Amino acid sequence: MERNMDFDEILAKCGNSHRYQYLLLGLYGFLMVVVSMHYFSQNVISFVPDHWCHHEQLENRSFAEIEAIYNQFEKPSCTRLATIGSDLDGRNATVSGERCDRWIYNYDFGFRSMNTELNWVCDAAYKARVGQSFFFVGSMCGTLVFGLLGDRIGRVKAVILANWCGFLGDFSTIFTGSLTAFSITRFISGLAADANSYLMYILVIEYVSPSLRNVGLNTVLGLFYSLGLIGASWLAVLVGNWRLFLACSSLPLLLVTLFYFLVQESAQWLVTRNDIEGAVLRLRRVAKINRRVVSDEDFKAFSSYCQQHYRKADTGASGQQQAKLLDMLKTPRMRSSAFKMLLIFVIVVPCYNTIARNVEGLGISPFIMFSLNALMLPPSGYLQGLLQDVAGRKATAVSWMAITGLFATAAGLVISQGENRNVFLLVGLTLVARFGVSIADGASSQLCTELVPTCVRGRGVAVAHVAGFAASFLSPYILHLGTYAKPAPSIIIGLLFLSGAYVCLLLPETRHKKLPMSLAEGEEFGKGERMFDFLRQLRKQDSTEVELETELKSKEVDK
Repeated sequence: MERNMDFDEILAKCGNSHRYQYLLLGLYGFLMVVVSMHYFSQNVISFVPDHWCHHEQLENRSFAEIEAIYNQFEKPSCTRLATIGSDLDGRNATVSGERCDRWIYNYDFGFRSMNTELNWVCDAAYKARVGQSFFFVGSMCGTLVFGLLGDRIGRVKAVILANWCGFLGDFSTIFTGSLTAFSITRFISGLAADANSYLMYILVIEYVSPSLRNVGLNTVLGLFYSLGLIGASWLAVLVGNWRLFLACSSLPLLLVTLFYFLVQESAQWLVTRNDIEGAVLRLRRVAKINRRVVSDEDFKAFSSYCQQHYRKADTGASGQQQAKLLDMLKTPRMRSSAFKMLLIFVIVVPCYNTIARNVEGLGISPFIMFSLNALMLPPSGYLQGLLQDVAGRKATAVSWMAITGLFATAAGLVISQGENRNVFLLVGLTLVARFGVSIADGASSQLCTELVPTCVRGRGVAVAHVAGFAASFLSPYILHLGTYAKPAPSIIIGLLFLSGAYVCLLLPETRHKKLPMSLAEGEEFGKGERMFDFLRQLRKQDSTEVELETELKSKEVDK
């Protein structure tokens, strides 16, 4: 009788927690550093320090004296004074009817941002926001385009192309001085945002064991993303100018080109493209790097399994790939899961962006706040991995969405106290919310990524991320509600997180389960599982994984 072997079994024989997997995690860590610097460079170059309208009589005054003079007026940063008077406190100062066209800036750590160099403040402050909007428009387009490319030309090539776009956009921004040019270059830069990382994330998920996927992947993500954020903050301080900062932060994106020679294309994706020989070739390379000996009979058994299952499931009579993203909507369970996953991204991504980017106006330097936010990522990534390994993706996502919602609401209540607020309490609650949103975002993202079948995973995850970025356009409007009721934005974020937790409960758990490769497997995945079944399975062992590990150990002993 002919022996068959599925992908998880052959990967376990080739090694799923060995040298190649650690190489992948190392490269993914490097990518997280450059990606985080790229993504948040948008914030760094547009930091706006304390500023006041320039007046000749203020040239020899200290910043504290200038601030005291302007704080008498309703809009201290944008009010132009006609006369100052001889008093130190400026009580006799009079307001001019002319608009301000020159400012005094109290630079944070001496860093001169784009907004300060181009005077994009007060009436011109909208220009930076327009450019940021085009960055997110580019993110939506790029995520979708590179997601489609990832399923057509491969994950590795798509990752490289996305990072090239990021370099081109950031480096071109250096030479801009007008709103039109700035918007175009930010759009090009935005094409890379998210696409330059999540495709590599998919690749890592498809090559590493479930245990390494939980703790190792999330720890690497948190640690190196944190290093990128801290690096972005203090690199800006070191170079002191936004143009030099963009030049230094964009060049490392070109190094991702080396991934073409270091990273094996997804064998699972090649199987769904009916390139079984290509998949076997990549698995042989993985086995060689891991110094594992895999027999030809094992590879033949794997090839036989693929020919029997995936060519029938996802191909037509012509033998060409037929699986399309819209095919997910043709069956009831896949259609239901797809809409739930979209809804989770629509809820979580805007909340994540609102909390992660909120580093100004908290009574502390944005550079310091950026660094404090970044320090939350390594412990949150490690804790996320441990919780997912013990409790599963679903329990982790649901619980931390609820926890983060509560802390975000508490931060809003502190903000509502106005000038009487406790800065340390506010910063503490903000950091806890940042800690929680990292876990909630990471766990829900991994859950949804694993639920999408391999044959459409790149496109499916791309559409989900696009939906999240589209919903992120609501973030400024949510924040704007604070002008009417200061705690409103945080309360809304809290309610959104609680809604997201409920939607997560409706999805099946992926912990210790063979991930779907074909659409047929995706339709059957989690069938019969009820909303709270995952609570009864928290202490159950993964019998399939244990059997594989036992079999491998016994064969190694025999050898």
